[in-house]
Amino acid sequence: MPIVLWVALGSAVGGAARYGVGVLLQRHLASAFPIGTLAINLSGSFLLGLLLRYSLATPAISAEVRALLTAGVCGGYTTFSTFSYETATLIEDGDYHRAAWYVALSVLLALGGTFLGFGVARQVLDLRRRLQP
Repeated sequence: MPIVLWVALGSAVGGAARYGVGVLLQRHLASAFPIGTLAINLSGSFLLGLLLRYSLATPAISAEVRALLTAGVCGGYTTFSTFSYETATLIEDGDYHRAAWYVALSVLLALGGTFLGFGVARQVLDLRRRLQP
């Protein structure tokens, strides 16, 4: 089976887990704070760090299983885990300058992209309202 299918399968599992954990925590804790997303980001970062360090250090885990678990399950569960892993690796390698740029650009540009999306959605909704009979 091509590796991309392993990733797709893992992504489906990770996405379903993300939805379930997020809904469960938000309903159970009934908080205005996005505790579900925070818990997902933290647990996903821990899981990806564990899986990658272990699987890259031993031949016991095949490339297909590693892709299923990391890019698939963890990627479907939270892409924040990949951001965290890459940042931690840069810091461990002593590349503090690149790590700082990566963090700053990731956060600022992602927020900018979100606000840009808000603006485009507003314009589309306004256009739709004007075109409705």
